[in-house]
Amino acid sequence: MMDILQFVPQPRPLPAGFLDALQARFADRCSVAQAVREHHGRDESPYPTMPPDAVVFAESVDDVVWVTQHCHAHNVALIPYGAGSSLEGHLLAVQGGVCLDLSRMNRILKVHAEDFTATVQAGVTRKQLNDALRDTGLFFPIDPGADASLGGMAATRASGTNAVRYGTMRDNVMSLKVVTADGRVIETANRARKSSSGYDLTRLFVGSEGTLGIIVEVTVRLYPQPEAVSAAICNFPDLDSAVRSVIDVIQMGIPVARVEFMDTGAVRATNRYSHLTLRESPLLLFEFHGSPAGVREQAESVQQITHEHGGQDFDWAERPEDRSRLWTARHNAYFAGLGLRPGCRASTTDVCVPISRLAECVGATARELDQAPFPYTIVGHVGDGNFHVLMLLDPDDPNEWAESERLNHRLVERAIAMEGTCTGEHGVGLHKQAFMQAEHGTDGLDVMRSLKAALDPRNILNPGKMLPPASAA
Repeated sequence: MMDILQFVPQPRPLPAGFLDALQARFADRCSVAQAVREHHGRDESPYPTMPPDAVVFAESVDDVVWVTQHCHAHNVALIPYGAGSSLEGHLLAVQGGVCLDLSRMNRILKVHAEDFTATVQAGVTRKQLNDALRDTGLFFPIDPGADASLGGMAATRASGTNAVRYGTMRDNVMSLKVVTADGRVIETANRARKSSSGYDLTRLFVGSEGTLGIIVEVTVRLYPQPEAVSAAICNFPDLDSAVRSVIDVIQMGIPVARVEFMDTGAVRATNRYSHLTLRESPLLLFEFHGSPAGVREQAESVQQITHEHGGQDFDWAERPEDRSRLWTARHNAYFAGLGLRPGCRASTTDVCVPISRLAECVGATARELDQAPFPYTIVGHVGDGNFHVLMLLDPDDPNEWAESERLNHRLVERAIAMEGTCTGEHGVGLHKQAFMQAEHGTDGLDVMRSLKAALDPRNILNPGKMLPPASAA
């Protein structure tokens, strides 16, 4: 078990003159200031700050190529950086090196409305893209909560609240422009809706967490804005009833756009943080997309299923401002949870299991967490079997940290035993490496290591992430 409190980075020494060359090329777009380096050496994970030796702010593909070639030639670690919202230590500079900040590469390059596609630079955020699409009648549906960059979302194979209907980044990235470890620029596919040509390089880089190449452009699928949208919330007497309602809804084939779960602790925290008056019991939050008649039919079917499981107060939110208020509150559940224990640090984890095992997995997890010496919340995109646990820890109590790690391991082991995965959308980073052997097996990991060695033979791209060392497998 990796001790997150005792993790010690192992920086590579920089060759003489390396930083001078960076600063000569990028001037004020290369920073070695401590505050800048520390900002780029932490994310939303529970790990301590691990700053890079320098931060370069790229503004073009040529900038990325130059930095990559320079790092490759001198065997210097290189970590791509988007919005800094990752949760599992993805961007920490465990071997020092250069952090390549892509946030200034934020141009929307082309919207092909007639083909339902958009091509953007990696630093464009999901909110920025949807704002630009506002007058086209189209939208990009992948919504992980944070206003993450599209490049980062592709790199971590993100999903979110809309995944039950629209899929994940894996399903919605059509093509990528990637800079390889030695500085070559490749296009992984064209914009055709399907192809049988060659290896599927797009899917190789989606979810690779910056370890195989640096994503600089993303072409994504777009969807028509639904004619009608409605939301509803429904409370339940207990956790099991809520989750079993979701299972029945999905197995009935009702095409809900979103279905989110919040346990009592999460609802209580959300009420305080967002100034709401939701009933403080397990809650499901639904959204329906389609024609007015279709939305009404979906909602009525769901209402009937929830009532059969003891659901109460199936309350509608049809006005856009009411829906926005509810979904903003849901997206703020992480920060709301922190308010339950002022001064705490959070350790958060997620798993995903087959929908038929969801109630069993959530129930067993909650029973174990009820015995923990710290508060917790459970929320989830339960329409696709994915849920998240937020553990609120005393930063000065190593016993609480040790117990949180034990419970995290128990949860992940349970999910994998149910033919699930150690992470539904957070990604592996540092924190989930310990589970890769159990999930993928020795041969599966060997194939992944072979891919890494072929594409990044000097191990400069986000080293120390995703794959555990062979000796630790």
